Amino acid sequence: MDKIKVLISNNQDKIKVPVGIRLLIRRCCHAVLSYEKFEGDAEVSVSFVDNNGIHELNLEYRNVDRPTDVLSFPLGDDGVYDVNQETGAYLLGDIVISLETALKQAEIYGHSLEREIGFLTVHSMLHLLGYDHETSKLDERIMREKEEAILSQLGVSRDISYNNAPDELD
Repeated sequence: MDKIKVLISNNQDKIKVPVGIRLLIRRCCHAVLSYEKFEGDAEVSVSFVDNNGIHELNLEYRNVDRPTDVLSFPLGDDGVYDVNQETGAYLLGDIVISLETALKQAEIYGHSLEREIGFLTVHSMLHLLGYDHETSKLDERIMREKEEAILSQLGVSRDISYNNAPDELD
């Protein structure tokens, strides 16, 4: 993997973005691409929104009438990505994280907001690369194992097994 440009924007004002989160997100994005042996420069966009903002996106793009923790909008299909004509970088897509839901989940799981955002970033990056945990139990297991391995490499261990996660937070 070469370089990755991570564009991060805060489009909400309900939760203060903790110091160090932007660096953590960049490290997570880089770790996923490195783990997956992604070749070439890449760009990804990460946006923080509130529950209302992610609810609107979830309804518009997935026809799900409720907020969620994170949404992924991949720009690639089967490993073929759009290319930024100015930089030559592959455009992987957009990640949208609800800081409100991330904070709630961190409290439920008993770990830090930083750890939750790290997990959501790794999870979404895998979606941008074509993984989908909703297609089968095997695909879910493959994605979860990759998430665990990447988070472990980053030193962001999971404090709770995903198997014990409440269903309403999917």
